[in-house]
Amino acid sequence: MIWYTALVVAVAFERLAELVVSNRNAAWSLARGGVESGRRHYAVMVVLHTGLLVGCLVEVWWRQPPFIPALGLSMLALVVASQALRWWCIATLGRQWNTRVIVVPGLPRVTSGPYRFLSHPNYVAVVVEGFALPLVHSAWVTAAVFTVCNAVLLGVRLRVENRALAGLTPSSARSTAAHAAS
Repeated sequence: MIWYTALVVAVAFERLAELVVSNRNAAWSLARGGVESGRRHYAVMVVLHTGLLVGCLVEVWWRQPPFIPALGLSMLALVVASQALRWWCIATLGRQWNTRVIVVPGLPRVTSGPYRFLSHPNYVAVVVEGFALPLVHSAWVTAAVFTVCNAVLLGVRLRVENRALAGLTPSSARSTAAHAAS
């Protein structure tokens, strides 16, 4: 359980690094006329993603589920892959990436990097991490609760983001929305 705690703490530090990048980039976007949408759901997103990390630790330390090597190691590989995808998204969007929904008029829409393949690759990283991180140490309850809550939140988030981009042509808009926190 010690190594699992270290993993969750490492993910928490990674999330803090994301927030530093996100805050800097949000200020950059807003200074260039960016328009923010979806402020009401943002606090819920922060609570949910914090709850994922806390839930992982509480469930494992309280319930003490067994570590199942085949499950744990395959889920660890997915956690690492989700982090790589998330940072690929961040690198691709550059200064325009942040955890909020901000559209900067006049900037081209990103169609390179992982955005060549998916409209919302960062959300794929969030979904994968959301079930994989708890399952590294058999935290089934946390994985299930986060997955259901995150599905509802992502439904809201995608509607907000798509509305923010509505009416803007692909060559004149770029979404700086990503995840969360994640």
